[in-house]
Amino acid sequence: MTAPLPPNETKRLAALHRYQILDTPAEQGFDDFAFLASKLCGTPIALMTLVDTDRQWFKARVGLAATQTPREHAFCAHAILGTEVMVIQDATADERFAQNPLVTSEPHIRFYAGAPLIDVEGNGLGTLCVIDRERRPLTTEQSQTLQTLLQTLARQIISQLEFRRTAADLAEALGELKTLQGMLPICAHCKDVRNDTGYWESVESYVEAHSEADFSHGICPICLKLHYADMLGGKQVDAMQKE
Repeated sequence: MTAPLPPNETKRLAALHRYQILDTPAEQGFDDFAFLASKLCGTPIALMTLVDTDRQWFKARVGLAATQTPREHAFCAHAILGTEVMVIQDATADERFAQNPLVTSEPHIRFYAGAPLIDVEGNGLGTLCVIDRERRPLTTEQSQTLQTLLQTLARQIISQLEFRRTAADLAEALGELKTLQGMLPICAHCKDVRNDTGYWESVESYVEAHSEADFSHGICPICLKLHYADMLGGKQVDAMQKE
């Protein structure tokens, strides 16, 4: 059974893509979370998944060679619909998954537990999940322990994602700052500058496009004296220069 789309699907996908993490190389920080989940939960497979438009992609994986699967087959597409850990003790007994190709063929999923990766805006980006090829009946205590463990690791993953995005934003800001520090062609007559595309524009427009700066306009004391002394009178100009 294919999972329905979340009500906030457009917003969710936009949030996922802002992290710029899809199809990136493996990173030790995320690989460690999958390793810990596998070891602590005692499962042969653990994944950090991200649910894209028509696929689920694995940022980190243990015990599985595949790097992605179709979204229509993804258990995680169901898990991101909620905020709690989704636990399937026997996939063959669950009508949503009994005929799923990931159950009837490799990797022959029987047990699944997935904690949704929920960002600061409430978007379910994917999951940290553990998978076994054997059924796993759990006691209430075992289920609670498993859920707490996965939720704790999932929160740490979100913190890592936020840190990663902040670092990228800072790098971009520094790049823009370096652009402003470079040599700019400037017209000797009108003082316009030539921008990155070869067109000429005012200094204000250029700086606003490359920074967060805002402008307020006034007349400096030197220009007051040079250009407005006759109009305002010498004493008034002197007074304005002192302000």
